[in-house]
Amino acid sequence: MTELKEYFNAISKLNESTWDKILPFFREEKLLKNEYFAKENRTSRRIAFLKTGVVRAFFTNQEGKDYNKQFFVGQSIIGAYTSLLTGQVNIIAQQALTNCVIYSCDYKSLTDLFDDHPDLERFARKIAEHYFLEKEKKEIEIVLLDASQRYILFKKEFPTLEQLISQLHIASYLGISATQLSRIRKQFASKKS
Repeated sequence: MTELKEYFNAISKLNESTWDKILPFFREEKLLKNEYFAKENRTSRRIAFLKTGVVRAFFTNQEGKDYNKQFFVGQSIIGAYTSLLTGQVNIIAQQALTNCVIYSCDYKSLTDLFDDHPDLERFARKIAEHYFLEKEKKEIEIVLLDASQRYILFKKEFPTLEQLISQLHIASYLGISATQLSRIRKQFASKKS
């Protein structure tokens, strides 16, 4: 679990006494491609550190169309945060797009330690702040940038993802159709040649 400790400590250093308390809560698991970490209409109880792989957070509209909200690429925290905080069912599901290795734990086991381990609570706050800032950035990009500009930003943020996941997932994330994405990719390919 070296990667887990390095990731946490890079965000907000935890005391060894805190590590002694929380490490036993985490267990290594494999998420196979297309397997769900969090399902819609279910209450979530777990969070995880994504060691390797790609996970998408998405919701499905009434017509059954998926909308990708976020991609998580190895070395990040996954979990249905709204459900964890409210105790209500998930609206947003999380699904592995590749085979993944995760370290998962019961969320309440961690939050129960906040009073006695303020360093852990500080880490949780910094993670929440990070995801809030990412969410706000994406909301602004969807409104202010055109599809080509969003595609350029996607390629910068996720340089290897195009080779790992379906173009449909990328188009959904960008808020465009697969046909639009295909046109944009052709334009970029012709500019390179």
